[in-house]
Amino acid sequence: MAKQTHRIGILGSGNIFGRYVTGLARFPELRIVRVGDIDVDRAKQAAEEHSVPAWGDDAELYADDTVDILVNLTPPVHHARTVVTALEAGKHVYVEKPLATTVEEGRSTLAAAARTGRLLGSAPDTFLGSASQTLRKAVDSGAIGDPIGASAFIGHSKAETWHPNPAFLFQEGGGPVMDMGPYYVAILVNALGPVRSVAAASRIGAPLRTVTAPERTVDTIEVTVPTHAAAVLTFASGVIGTTQMSFDVWDTDLPAVEIYGTEGTLSLPNPNHFDGDVRLRRHGAADWTVLEPAVELFGAVGTREQARRGLGVRDLANAVEGGPHRADATFALHVLEALCAVEDASRSGRAVHLDTTCERPEPRYSA
Repeated sequence: MAKQTHRIGILGSGNIFGRYVTGLARFPELRIVRVGDIDVDRAKQAAEEHSVPAWGDDAELYADDTVDILVNLTPPVHHARTVVTALEAGKHVYVEKPLATTVEEGRSTLAAAARTGRLLGSAPDTFLGSASQTLRKAVDSGAIGDPIGASAFIGHSKAETWHPNPAFLFQEGGGPVMDMGPYYVAILVNALGPVRSVAAASRIGAPLRTVTAPERTVDTIEVTVPTHAAAVLTFASGVIGTTQMSFDVWDTDLPAVEIYGTEGTLSLPNPNHFDGDVRLRRHGAADWTVLEPAVELFGAVGTREQARRGLGVRDLANAVEGGPHRADATFALHVLEALCAVEDASRSGRAVHLDTTCERPEPRYSA
C-alpha cells in the first residue's frame, strides 16, 4: 500500500472519467488535483462535478508540477503520443487499455519510459482483482492439475444502446479484440503465462451501426474494424486457448473464461469486473464449488461499484515507492501484441509468432 500522497492528474474527461474518480476515492493517498482535456469546458464541468480543484487543457496538465502521476483516459488512437508527451513532462503515467493501437507504438512508449526514468503502467487492471487472483491461486496450487486448455468468450458490449457516441469502438483501436480483448487476454496471461503464437479469422458484421442511446450525439456509425473474431492462442507453457471476441453476439449462454486441467475445471466471471465468484469442479465432483476470494474485494458484486476503476493506478503508486509493479508496460505490451496478432493472423491466414514475452506478475495474495 502506498505510504505517501500521490497527486493525480487525469487527461480526458469522457465517459469513463467518473469511474476513475469513484475508484480512486477508495485510496486517500491518491488525490486528484487536476483535469485536462482539449475541450476545456468539458474539463471544467468534470472538475466541478467531482470537486477537483483545477482544470484546463492538455498542455496545462503536462506543465503542472504538482501532478506526479498522470492517468491517461484519451481514446486509444491518441495513447502513444500522449503517453510519450506525459513521460517527457516528468510524469509517471497510467494509461487506459490498450497501451497503444500498434506494437510499434507500444514499444515507443516503453522506450520513452526508459529514457525518462518514469514508470508506465497500463490497463487492464482487473487481473489485480479478487476473481483473477483467486483463479491464479487455484491454478498455482494445482487445484485442476496441469492446465491443458482455456476458453474465453466475449459477447456484445451493446455500446450503441448506452454510449452517446461509440464510434471509436468501431474504428482503429476499437472493435471487440482491442476494446474487450485486453481484459480476457490479461487474465489468461496472468494465470497461464505468456502467449507464444496466435492463429485467427475475423470479419465485419454489420458495416453500419444504429445508435439508440437516449443521449446519443450521433445516429449511425460506420464500422471500419472487424467486429467478430475467433482465435487460437498457444501459450509458451503448451496450454491451448480458444477465444471468440464479438460485437455481433448479442445473447449467449457461453461462459466468460474457463481453464481446463488434468484434474478439473475453473470458471471465471466477467473479466471486465474485478470481483465475482470463481468456481471449481474437480473430475468426478457432483457439483461446482465457489472458491474463497484470495484477496479483498474491490467493489460489491452486482452493484455499480463493479464498474469503477483505479486499482492499477494504486499499483503504479506503490511501484513508485519501490513496491512490485504488476500492471506494468511490459505486461501490457505483450497483451497488445497478442491482440494485434489476431488481426495479423486473420489477414495473412497463417499463425503469428510473438516477439514479446513477459513474466507473470507477482500475485497479490500471500502464498
